Amino acid sequence: MRNLIIFLRRYFNFFLFLLLEVICLVLVFQNNDFQKTAYLNSANNISARLYERYNNVEYYFHLKATNDSLVKENARLHNMLRTSFDTVILDNIVKSDTIRQYSTDTTRKVISTAVRRYLYKAAKVVNNSVNSPINYITIHRGSADGIRPNMGVVGPSGVVGIVRSVNEHYAVIISLLSKGRNFGTSARLNHSKEMGMVRWHGGEAGYATMEDVPKGVHLVKGDTVVTSGYSAFFPENIPIGYVESTEEVDKASTSVNVRIRLATNFYNLQYVYVIDNLLQDEQKSLEDSTYKLIKQ
Repeated sequence: MRNLIIFLRRYFNFFLFLLLEVICLVLVFQNNDFQKTAYLNSANNISARLYERYNNVEYYFHLKATNDSLVKENARLHNMLRTSFDTVILDNIVKSDTIRQYSTDTTRKVISTAVRRYLYKAAKVVNNSVNSPINYITIHRGSADGIRPNMGVVGPSGVVGIVRSVNEHYAVIISLLSKGRNFGTSARLNHSKEMGMVRWHGGEAGYATMEDVPKGVHLVKGDTVVTSGYSAFFPENIPIGYVESTEEVDKASTSVNVRIRLATNFYNLQYVYVIDNLLQDEQKSLEDSTYKLIKQ
């Protein structure tokens, strides 16, 4: 207590000066419109900057929740895409704009309905490799979530790979970055509609090759290479990559290889969408039975 009294006596004049200074400033700002306006503007600017920094800090700590909600919303939007449905025609009138179509007359008869073919399920990536001859991605989704082998997998930007093995809570995806003739994706040039197979031959994780493209096709640099829809794994028109340059196989060949820049950045893959082709078993069963009949 004695030290506090000594401190106040020593700096009494300084504290009195500060008090009088504050009183003077208050009187000036209260009785002069110009100074009052200037003070309010400065105070508002300072408060706005403080609130902005506070909000930025708060937003940073909520990024995970924000990401999770965006991934769920993207999955919902994917499931609403027109390419996720097959149109079944119930009459000789073809319409395919919405999930269900009605006649334009007064009867309002159902003339076509869209049957869901693809269902998208969001999943978190928990492990990922990019430097091996055959690369794998592990996701935190398994058989308990309806994930099965041979399901296609896409990311926010394009094709990622195909589910290889599954247990109750996890699944392993064989990445598009896998070497070998057994690994490839049926593809189509968006501009010219020419078909080919996209394969990765090692090297850079950001590039692959579209093979068996007819030599006479007009290639446009930057043209999008998309899924053809002929595979049971992926719907059509999902980006795979973008045309970079032509790689001639040999002069006698009637086809060329096209170097493409992959749409998916495999280095920072965090979320993916597993595609459940609900009609895959039905299609495969019919094709297998047809092949057996041909062989007989």
